Amino acid sequence: MTQYETIIGLEVHVELKTKTKIFCSCSTEFGAEPNHHVCPVCMGLPGVLPVLNKKVVEYGILAGLALNCQIADFSKFDRKNYFYPDLPKAFQVSQYDLPIAEHGHLEFDTGEGEKRVGITRIHMEEDAGKLVHQGSISTTTHSLVDYNRTGVPLIEIVSEPDMRSPEEAKAYVEKLKAIIQYTDVSDCKMQEGSLRCDANVSVRPLGNKEFGTKVEIKNLNSFKAMQRALEYEIERQIDVVEDNGQIVQETRTWDENKGITLALRSKEEAQDYRYFPEPDLVPVVISREWVDSIKKLLPELPDEKKRRYIEEFGLPPYDASVITVSKDIASFFEACTRNYPEAKAISNWIMGDLTRLLNSHNMDIKECSIKPQQLVEMLKLLDNGTISGKIAKTVFEAMFETGKDPGVIVEEKGLKQISDASAIEGIIDRAIEDNPKSVEDYKKGKKKAIGFLVGQVMKASKGKANPQVVNDILQNKLDHM
Repeated sequence: MTQYETIIGLEVHVELKTKTKIFCSCSTEFGAEPNHHVCPVCMGLPGVLPVLNKKVVEYGILAGLALNCQIADFSKFDRKNYFYPDLPKAFQVSQYDLPIAEHGHLEFDTGEGEKRVGITRIHMEEDAGKLVHQGSISTTTHSLVDYNRTGVPLIEIVSEPDMRSPEEAKAYVEKLKAIIQYTDVSDCKMQEGSLRCDANVSVRPLGNKEFGTKVEIKNLNSFKAMQRALEYEIERQIDVVEDNGQIVQETRTWDENKGITLALRSKEEAQDYRYFPEPDLVPVVISREWVDSIKKLLPELPDEKKRRYIEEFGLPPYDASVITVSKDIASFFEACTRNYPEAKAISNWIMGDLTRLLNSHNMDIKECSIKPQQLVEMLKLLDNGTISGKIAKTVFEAMFETGKDPGVIVEEKGLKQISDASAIEGIIDRAIEDNPKSVEDYKKGKKKAIGFLVGQVMKASKGKANPQVVNDILQNKLDHM
């Protein structure tokens, strides 16, 4: 593989967070009963006329500005003609030669520094319906069609072929997702199909200027699936080239269970879709005043927020990167800092225990029971010696499971730290008496033996003894024996 270079370009479909569809007033709410959010317009029945949702255009402009694109003064819709069961009109209303935004870029961190990927274009379009297949990809028995998604507004963000590895592709989509979430034009919930990715991938011998024949992998709906699919497809193409075979330009799909890509159909070109201007929609004329008014709605984006966290809170760059990758996590962090001065302590808990628990429960931070003020209260209990660091972890998990305040949990479970020297001294005396060998080792200069004795004291106190008090008393006793 070191003798070949990989070329990757991505087409990311983002479902916009409008209440109604792009050309009709049907709801875009996710999870409704099949074929309940439909009407004659989105079903493409004879005699109907579409009406453009203004909010879709505003969201398209906002996303384009966030991705450093040039916003078009004049844009239009086109018919993209193809037959597929989930496309009731046998064409999709999309944009071809005059999209809403072009010539942008996105920057993200890699292990080797900053990487810039060009954004070729952003165009608006309607989504198709959804086929529900019975059986596996390779052994489908029959398919059902749900048209609820038909007409849901999308923007398609098309990158330049600037990525050279699956890792770069994953980092690009993660950064893209973060930026789009910050603008609030989409929730980007990949598990609900709000963000989907098609990957164009080819390989060429190192040093070659011409691109190899590209293959498109459709509908990758998770970061893990995208990376695994690209890794497999790169190896597949190299094997074909090494065997003096010919790469076929085609569309493939990813079979998650088998861990392979499978051929779907030969790759269509633009002329195959017979694009022509949509006759039922007038062109979209976008004034500079409109663009300027939307530009004022741009929030503080991830890179700006990261810089501010480093300068204002003194966070290490790594911490700032991790926290700002999610708008909701950044909001949680900032809510904590308003009531607690130690930003690094907050980031440690967010990046450590909170992230671990969220991942293990496959949960978003907005669904989490722990509120910012509760984390702050727990940190204050740590600071004033009410609980130890070890007990704090127990309290934190209980907060996550129950949503109760940390003070309540400490009282209910009897977790207050023991700082009374006389109470601790009794436990220490028993530990010394029960472990004469460790005491003897310490006297012989094996200073690490004290760690074992501290552990015995903490165990006997069920983790409630103040570690600093334990160390001070134990050291004093051992040094004077």
